[in-house]
Amino acid sequence: MEVVIVSDAKAGGALIAGAMAELLGRKPDALLGVATGSTPLPVYEALAARAGSGAADVSRARIAQLDEYVGLPADHPESYRSVLRREVLEPLGLGMDAFIGPDGTAEDVRAACEAYDRALAEAGGVDLQLLGIGTDGHIGFNEPCSSLASRTRIKTLTEQTRVDNARFFDGDIEQVPHHVITQGIGTILEARHLVLLATGEGKADAVAATVEGPVAAVCPASALQLHPHATVVVDEAAASKLKLADYFRQTFAAKPAWQGI
Repeated sequence: MEVVIVSDAKAGGALIAGAMAELLGRKPDALLGVATGSTPLPVYEALAARAGSGAADVSRARIAQLDEYVGLPADHPESYRSVLRREVLEPLGLGMDAFIGPDGTAEDVRAACEAYDRALAEAGGVDLQLLGIGTDGHIGFNEPCSSLASRTRIKTLTEQTRVDNARFFDGDIEQVPHHVITQGIGTILEARHLVLLATGEGKADAVAATVEGPVAAVCPASALQLHPHATVVVDEAAASKLKLADYFRQTFAAKPAWQGI
């Protein structure tokens, strides 16, 4: 696992957008796995800026969804399909034909989960999966004690996650669904490159457990330690609990530029 400590969220966004642009330069139809929430917005903004300036060609890029609320209509403004259309697809000039996501309104949710795993495989797999991390160490909606071999499935959200997400529903937790479809940890680990972005002091404990703690289901993000190409990008605040922070700074500073992240 590579840990990169950056000055702030904007710097982290630029770094990851650069990696995405480099990937698209090598593989124009790369499948980018994206996450929702406030943390990844600097990535999408930086990638859109590159595309707008001609520094990156995103015209053939494909976008894969990490998770989706169960029961929200696809056109609900807070369905993740709608959020990603606003925050990723439209700024990049991509249509919904470039998008792959699970059906959160399906009558048979289990079948929808299985269908999404198949769709990802048939698309050739995710080339780069962008991840956020919850204050309890969850990735996607794989809450603590999720199986590290889990596949795309329905999950019940913890109260803390619903509290955290209430800000997107006018602060009203009663509007936050209780269930989601999420890529499982085993599904996530199949992506060729995993990039986790964490910013802010509130994520410091989760980052420390992910990077320096044991691989354990109680901290789902710790499964990234098992991946052959995982990059954790954190700002100074999110890195504040890392015992090896100085080592991480030194190794990245000495890294050949051609290696990227």
